[in-house]
Amino acid sequence: MNHGDAVNVRVLAAIRTALRERADPVRGAGARAYMKSTMPCLGVRVPEVRRIVSAAAAGAPFESPDQLGATALELWRSATAREERYAAIDLTAHRLVAGDMAMLPVYEEFIRSGAWWDFVDGTAGRLCGLLQANRAEMTGVLLRWSTDPDFWIRRAAILSQLKAKSGTDSVLLARVVEANLADPEFFIRKAIGWALREYAKTAPGWVAAFVAGHAPAMSPLSRREAVRHLAPAK
Repeated sequence: MNHGDAVNVRVLAAIRTALRERADPVRGAGARAYMKSTMPCLGVRVPEVRRIVSAAAAGAPFESPDQLGATALELWRSATAREERYAAIDLTAHRLVAGDMAMLPVYEEFIRSGAWWDFVDGTAGRLCGLLQANRAEMTGVLLRWSTDPDFWIRRAAILSQLKAKSGTDSVLLARVVEANLADPEFFIRKAIGWALREYAKTAPGWVAAFVAGHAPAMSPLSRREAVRHLAPAK
């Protein structure tokens, strides 16, 4: 995916215009403070951002996966408000690029340059689609990411199967979690607990056994989150 690919200027214009038309400065100031964001917030709610993106893409259809990727990158890189970056992530939910490994560098850029939980968590779901469609290749990617120096990349690896349910690769989940059990970073410990808690809805016995087997190495935060909805052991 080359940034030189032609962008869909109609989609960009539609998204930018609609976001500013719906801006709420008071809510934006609160959102900026909550997110500890150096980038301004327009105060447009997340569901509304998604509706804006969907309408823009429907009104000026993309010609190719490369054009969609280039458009998402342009919107991300030129963003002057946080919601524009949310919109860039939302663009990549388009069926045109579902499971497309050419999008991996786009997602990696979102995570590394976004470097905050809202951007990282929003992008992590895209990794799940890539894994389901390209299991062998993405397994290797996620294992590498689980030991990356950038803890946001590691968080994304841990959360990559959050929505996989019965499609979860439990061996992969175990390995990316085990690689990060000793990390003192709050956002890593929280991600471990969240990933295990979510998988517990599908495989409670597996999660209970995993937590029990890793209890000495697991932080209290991760353990508490992981077992939150599990029945107490008898």
